[in-house]
Amino acid sequence: MSSKSNRCAPVTAGRHRAVIAALAVSLPVAFLAPAGASTAAPMAPAQDQPTATPPQPAHLDLGAADQPETRTVTTLAPGLTRTAITRGTPNQDFFWTAEVAVPSTSPDPDAPATALSTQAQAQQVADKLIAAGVAARVEHVQSPQLADAGGDLGYRVRAGQFTAKADGAATVDQIKAAGYKSSVIYTGWDGDAGTSEDDRGPWNLQVLTIDPKEFRGNLTSSFGANLEDRETTSSLAAAAGALAATNGGYFVMDPAAGAPGDPAGAAVHDGKVLSEPVGDRPSLVIDKNGTSIQRLHWHGSVTGPGQAEDLSLDGINRVPGLIRNCGGTDDTPTNLPLHDFTCTDADEIIAFTPEYGPTTPAGPGLEVVLDGNGTVTAVNHTRGTAVPAGGRTLQAIGADADKLATLAAPGTTLKVGTDLLDESGKTLKTGLSTDVVNGGPTLVHNGQLNVTAKRDGMVRTNDSNSFFYGWVHKRNPRTIAGTDAQGRTLLVTADGRQTSSLGLSIKESADVARSLGMVNAINLDGGGSTTMVQDGHVVNSPSDAAGERPVGDALLVLPGRKN
Repeated sequence: MSSKSNRCAPVTAGRHRAVIAALAVSLPVAFLAPAGASTAAPMAPAQDQPTATPPQPAHLDLGAADQPETRTVTTLAPGLTRTAITRGTPNQDFFWTAEVAVPSTSPDPDAPATALSTQAQAQQVADKLIAAGVAARVEHVQSPQLADAGGDLGYRVRAGQFTAKADGAATVDQIKAAGYKSSVIYTGWDGDAGTSEDDRGPWNLQVLTIDPKEFRGNLTSSFGANLEDRETTSSLAAAAGALAATNGGYFVMDPAAGAPGDPAGAAVHDGKVLSEPVGDRPSLVIDKNGTSIQRLHWHGSVTGPGQAEDLSLDGINRVPGLIRNCGGTDDTPTNLPLHDFTCTDADEIIAFTPEYGPTTPAGPGLEVVLDGNGTVTAVNHTRGTAVPAGGRTLQAIGADADKLATLAAPGTTLKVGTDLLDESGKTLKTGLSTDVVNGGPTLVHNGQLNVTAKRDGMVRTNDSNSFFYGWVHKRNPRTIAGTDAQGRTLLVTADGRQTSSLGLSIKESADVARSLGMVNAINLDGGGSTTMVQDGHVVNSPSDAAGERPVGDALLVLPGRKN
């Protein structure tokens, strides 16, 4: 990896493997809940660390306002702190319950069952379960109103109240015997409107704060040895000698959706565009001027000598024909963003760079090999080869294979355009200090809550709101990135899917971001991917049963060069 200039301050910073552990100073101080809350007594900050406790609101806007909240600040380097926040107490009102998947009424025999349905459908299922001896109930689900989604989601069917998850097994067996699918869930993970505001937790969050006025390192991203292989956040951090790190953007996990590890959205590393955006979903942009949140879109092209019209380049470094999260051109079923869904396109041209991996995806079609000057060195009538150092390849499938073949005679020179465009349509200027990590939805814009779940593809119209219910409405582990009014960058992880830490709904994520002082913020990848690392050690509690999840990329905070 090459050295970069400081992203947060106008000084030079290098990448060092040696971690400056001696700079870490824990300060279990300040940031207590409102008066009357029960917390540990505050301690005064160290006299030689006047900036170790960045000013923030007295408490998070999360759950009931009178909840106890404790914050412990650790200084990792001048201008770089990690704040561990614990809010709330175990709530005896929460319990485990069996949630029923309501069969679809669609004429399509393959239509999946859904968590939500109409009141009549839900009541019909509940009545059948009651007749089978199951104490089922119907619950109305209403979601907090967002900028472009939320409100009345539908009705769910649940049965039983259990102290432990295992206690619900017999009820699930009864439900399955009656012909329905079911799973046991914890009611503390609900994000229902009108109830979440009174919840008492608990929640556990980690906040990295990078102050560009003092920090002499740099914020960057890393995908590891190549794009197509996943690595854990801790291993990516260790390889770069990072002071701290969090997981990054969305990526492919299922081989049926592409190459696992590939960014499922915009990605730039060291100024090089490595993945195209999903529609105009927001991304975290890191450059020599600091960090910002921008909605980027794509203009890709292939131009040959004397060519009257450019060929459209559909993407970069992904399996042709598979578009994870959609948002491309001429895609099926939609050109709009559609989260955790794989669109298809039978006719595509995709560019590959050496960062992709040892070999490009194999399969039928055409693959053109270009050297560092864009000169065609080979035309292969099947896909799958090594990308030459400093060069690239172009893969084409369907009708686009014939189109590319007319341009790509050996010895000709092709110009490949991989431009990211900002909201005004101008090309994003990238240099060695530029990195882009994809995300969405927007949480806060110009200091105001602005959760754009529908625009960014988190609303589906064909599943009775079940995806929105599980992904947006319910509480999950979350990773958040943003900037505050002082120009500081904040990276936040919230643990979830645990009784000891409930997680956040997307609305709660926005509330947390704003109460931490962020004026612009987006959601990054979350769920089992949510991870924060300090000095090579995971400091949060990832939710996957197997432990820390390998991810597509990570955000790394690197130390500055020693004098």
